[in-house]
Amino acid sequence: MMPIEYLQAHAGSHYEHTGQPFVTLTYAQSLDGSISFHPGTQLVLSGSETKMFTHQLRANHDAILVGIGTVLADDPKLTSRLAGGLNPQPIVLDSNARTPINAQLFRHPTHKPWIAAVTTSDDESHCDALKKAGADILRLPASNTGQVSLPDLLTMLGEKGIGSLMVEGGSQVITSFLKLHLPNLLILTVAPILVGGVHGVHSLGLREDQSFPALKDYIWEQMGNDLVIWGELRWGDS
Repeated sequence: MMPIEYLQAHAGSHYEHTGQPFVTLTYAQSLDGSISFHPGTQLVLSGSETKMFTHQLRANHDAILVGIGTVLADDPKLTSRLAGGLNPQPIVLDSNARTPINAQLFRHPTHKPWIAAVTTSDDESHCDALKKAGADILRLPASNTGQVSLPDLLTMLGEKGIGSLMVEGGSQVITSFLKLHLPNLLILTVAPILVGGVHGVHSLGLREDQSFPALKDYIWEQMGNDLVIWGELRWGDS
């Protein structure tokens, strides 16, 4: 079973039983685990085949989420244009509502962005400007680190009818979702290069005597020059 088939087989039942979206965590890295060369900069790692695959994945999710760092560094469109499928709802995890109103997301062909910000975000004038530009501001409680509470975000997305969510990064977002055991499926693209840059996953706060998250019954496939590894995530306490 390929990732899209797995998603189609499991996302609906997960949403029905939990009321929250099925979460697919997917990103591209180098052989040494780097996703960018310097913090806040873009590094293209995926080849044409895996880029197409990523867009096919997008077309099979209800929504796609990136962090504000990715928006500021890459200014992504977050569409499924290469696959010709439906576009997912773009969501920016942006605790302090810093998304620029000239971002490409405001020229999205089918959806205006949802900006997930903490309830106490200070810059109300910028929030008003984002709303005027067409964004929907999702006000959410803060975690103990002052960032958007991800469990509360998933609950809100479920209430909005989002049954599947594709999380693309960047590194803080990837690490935060993993720390809270939120992803159901991991799809990792590995490019055959060494970068020595910013790693996609930082400390998960685990002790050496704890079990690390691992892929259950993982599958790998070569796509062009890239290696794609995917599987259901198994947590140390499950």
